[in-house]
Amino acid sequence: MQWQFFPSRTLTIYLAKIFIQRIAAMLILIAMVMQMLDLLGESGKILAFKGNTEAQLWYYVSLRTPQLIARFLPYSVLLATIITLVGLNQNSEVIAMKAGGMSAHQVLAPFLLTALAVSLLSFVFNERVVTRANATLKAWQAAEYAPIPRTSGVHSNVYVRDGANILTASMLSGEGTSAVMEKVTWYRRDANGMVLQQLRSPRATWVAPGWKLQSPVSFDVQSANLKTLPDMVIAQATSPAEASLSTVDADGLNVFELSRAMTELNKSGRHTDELDGKWWHKFSGPLSTALMPLLGAIAAFGLARSGQVLIRAVIGMALGFAYFFVDNAAIAMGNFGGYPPLVAAWAPFLLFLLIGETVLVRTEE
Repeated sequence: MQWQFFPSRTLTIYLAKIFIQRIAAMLILIAMVMQMLDLLGESGKILAFKGNTEAQLWYYVSLRTPQLIARFLPYSVLLATIITLVGLNQNSEVIAMKAGGMSAHQVLAPFLLTALAVSLLSFVFNERVVTRANATLKAWQAAEYAPIPRTSGVHSNVYVRDGANILTASMLSGEGTSAVMEKVTWYRRDANGMVLQQLRSPRATWVAPGWKLQSPVSFDVQSANLKTLPDMVIAQATSPAEASLSTVDADGLNVFELSRAMTELNKSGRHTDELDGKWWHKFSGPLSTALMPLLGAIAAFGLARSGQVLIRAVIGMALGFAYFFVDNAAIAMGNFGGYPPLVAAWAPFLLFLLIGETVLVRTEE
């Protein structure tokens, strides 16, 4: 019996190498298929804007691909685990390793180590690449694929209260006196919250104080009159900083930027439970990749000629997809306040870690 956690150096490198190859193959295959399907649905919208050409389609692909990689990497690791272990089992390599005195954990050790390294790379990739792609793509989609300002701090789907009134915009860019809102709507309401007037403008600029609407169109609710008004200033108490805080997008910010945004929101007296859960999930999400070999490990064992391998592969796949379902449900419950943020982010990981370990020990150890 070998008491060290890892098998020999040669065997560890061999198993890690074939595992990495299958992860890469599955990730490329899934990302390419999903990218083509997604592009079929979005290409018409992109080309609908006058002036957009094939270059904008490739630009969309460059922004969407990092999102697809981040989303489907854990699935790729799960499928690669099952495919690799089933192949090793059918070729009697697992039997040879166990006959040499290796335990099930030692057989899985190279897979777990490789998956952990992939999860660390995934975290760095998410923080450095995916967050920027998310922020840019959401701003571009909010502008209906029109050119967006090449400035930092672009926010989409702005929604902010102006006393009893409400100010919305499809996009906010710039800071201070250079702040600009696009596709602006301002709702004037009474003390009971009933809308009295609606003002729509294609553009609004910050004039300190207030936002200056360009050629606003007014709709009076009581008289149902629609008319164009001269430029006017509204929402004098709503600054660009307040407007930007109303649109904090956790998917478009890295860990440090999200921490600063949450601090500002806490100072202003706003609740950040939903953002807290997403902050924690920035760590637990990539780490779920390291969990996949344990959930798919059941496919490695059992006699290949007994027909159990297919059943075990299905069970391993079911465990993996069950984790993704429970993880998404927990995050949704956390967003609604049903779970504390820390529990929503980490409970599914710890639960399926125990389930995977229990299944492995009960069946093989």
